[in-house]
Amino acid sequence: MTIAVLPGSFDPITLGHLDIAARAGALFDEVIVAVAHNSTKTPLLDLETRVRLAADATAGLDGVRVEIVDGLLVDFCARRGANAIVKGLRGGADYDYERPMALMNRSLTGIETVFVTGDNSLSHIASSLVRDVARHGGDIAPYVPDGVVDAVTAALREA
Repeated sequence: MTIAVLPGSFDPITLGHLDIAARAGALFDEVIVAVAHNSTKTPLLDLETRVRLAADATAGLDGVRVEIVDGLLVDFCARRGANAIVKGLRGGADYDYERPMALMNRSLTGIETVFVTGDNSLSHIASSLVRDVARHGGDIAPYVPDGVVDAVTAALREA
């Protein structure tokens, strides 16, 4: 059985993330959407909300499940028996950002990173842009799965 881990902060999960999860699902027997706390970021949504939204959004994807990453990603992968880490690419900047991490992960444990090119029609969608649009009162519904608009709106009210 081949297992892939699709890591991210998913703050919030977007249609671009779902596209990559579905594409990974066609390549691997199982895909674990690994929701992480990134120490370099201050999330808008709390971890539990991000996990719930990711689980709801991926519920219709066969072989895809959601878990919380605890500690180093490569250690998480080893505990789950993962064969690969999957990263979505929207363009060259994503590759430039992801490549050093892929090399570090491979040097730590030998796990390979598989880069999956997302649907071009979704390449402009990024969680950071979605949050920014929402903060300024814009409509994020075209960029996110059901339930995310309400969660982001509530989090912004509390902020």
